[in-house]
Amino acid sequence: MFSSKKRLDRAYKEAKIIEFDNDSKIILFSDCHRGDNSFADDFANNRNIYFHALKHYFAEGFSYCEIGDGDELWENLSFDSILNAHKNVYMLMKLFHKDNRLHMIWGNHDMVYRDPEYVKKNLSTFFDPKTGKNVELFKDIKYHEGIILKHCLTNQEVFLTHGHQADWWNYTFWKWSRFLVRVLWKPLNVMGIADPTTPAKNYKELIKVERRTKKWITENNNLITVVGHTHRPRFPNPGDIAFFNDGSCVHPRSITGIEIENGAISLIKWQIATTDNGTLQIVRVLLEGPTPLEDYKTS
Repeated sequence: MFSSKKRLDRAYKEAKIIEFDNDSKIILFSDCHRGDNSFADDFANNRNIYFHALKHYFAEGFSYCEIGDGDELWENLSFDSILNAHKNVYMLMKLFHKDNRLHMIWGNHDMVYRDPEYVKKNLSTFFDPKTGKNVELFKDIKYHEGIILKHCLTNQEVFLTHGHQADWWNYTFWKWSRFLVRVLWKPLNVMGIADPTTPAKNYKELIKVERRTKKWITENNNLITVVGHTHRPRFPNPGDIAFFNDGSCVHPRSITGIEIENGAISLIKWQIATTDNGTLQIVRVLLEGPTPLEDYKTS
């Protein structure tokens, strides 16, 4: 059985390299867990927040990197039901893809996307009942285990991966975990019983996963690393271990993400706020940063 170190080493070695500079704008989201709009679809509660945020980033010229677990393919048997439930979201993501501004990483809940043939078969087109024909969706899209954002002037790297490489159960035995979720934890979710195998719901597992990831980062010259998986946002100070986590899109009434803009990194939240006259609106809140990426460079 491979260790978390070897899994992270491989993800880094085989990562797709994307060059950027101080004029680049990048938004990182993960753990959307887009489902079928049923009782078990955690994304449905924040769908409007997510859609509004993504529209903002598209209009502002951002590239979108999704760091795994975008689609909930443990609780749902196929992508079709998810697409039909959240078609407006996928049509917006399609615009990013057509502009070459969509970059995808697979996580444990959408680990089937590591198979290029599965991706080609299920994501290239979709059936449009209005025309009775298959319509292009994400033509030629590629999913990756890791992505390296490499600054074209300083050569500084930002490594993106889902983070379940440090979670042996949800990486090596993901099919067994998927089976348990489908037959056991999804029905029990109706009664409010959470899946104890996921680090997002199990604090002890969360700490272990973070500790293994931090150890790998320190062994790799404090490489700036952004993950998801645990759903817990993390934003270190310069000089600390460069371990970032963008959180998730299934927080109660809010989503969190990480922005890279003007050569700096920020942790942000989009949430519903109430104005003085009682009107509800979706607002962006800066949680941490912006901190220049160069402040995390080691000698």
